[in-house]
Amino acid sequence: MTRCRWADPNSEIYLAYHDREWGRPEHDDQKLFEMLILEGFQAGLSWLTILKKREAFRAAFDYFEPAVVAGYGPEKVEVLMADAGIVRNRAKVQAAIQNARVFLAVQEEFGSFDRYLWGFTGGEVILNTDDMFHTSTELSDRISKDLKRRGMKFVGTTIIYSFLQAVGVVNDHELACFRHPNHLS
Repeated sequence: MTRCRWADPNSEIYLAYHDREWGRPEHDDQKLFEMLILEGFQAGLSWLTILKKREAFRAAFDYFEPAVVAGYGPEKVEVLMADAGIVRNRAKVQAAIQNARVFLAVQEEFGSFDRYLWGFTGGEVILNTDDMFHTSTELSDRISKDLKRRGMKFVGTTIIYSFLQAVGVVNDHELACFRHPNHLS
């Protein structure tokens, strides 16, 4: 079975993520919030580091319930900073709280974050057709700029492009990969 080259065949966690999650269109707001926050925490680190800590992140961040995270105060920040199971970066922790507040405002304005996000593509998946490696695109530039304007942090264009890949707005499975739509029946 052929997979994308980044899916290390010696890493069960990477293979499971690649095969069952990455590039699949996601429309659940809580899941979208989780991925947005995890992508922000990944900045400067490997995605494998984040995947290995994912369950600890879920527990520490109340399973990424945006309304709960938005209500975190200084005491919770200190609890998170003491949690060795997650990435302990104060700026990223504080950004997650701020981003939860903006996320809720986007939900209020658009009815859901899903509607906001997928509205950038008219609900269509952007499909990899050439195996070119991108770290950003005009789409990720636009979304990043809009999220920053709304007050989000750790949402630069590279982070947003990775987020778009993860939640399937962009399907960047390599052409030979069994998860590319050309190989799905």
